[in-house]
Amino acid sequence: MLVRHPTRPEWGIGQVQSAIAWRVTVTFPEQGKQMIDARHVTLIVLPERA
Repeated sequence: MLVRHPTRPEWGIGQVQSAIAWRVTVTFPEQGKQMIDARHVTLIVLPERA
């Protein structure tokens, strides 16, 4: 799944690596691997690339 962080657009388009409970691990091209707390951040889901 491709996502953007709503308050960190400079991180670029990230790819979700895993989602366990509220912990979502996303790899962003400009920021690397980040663990996002989905209780506090609602990631913007993007359409998959063809």
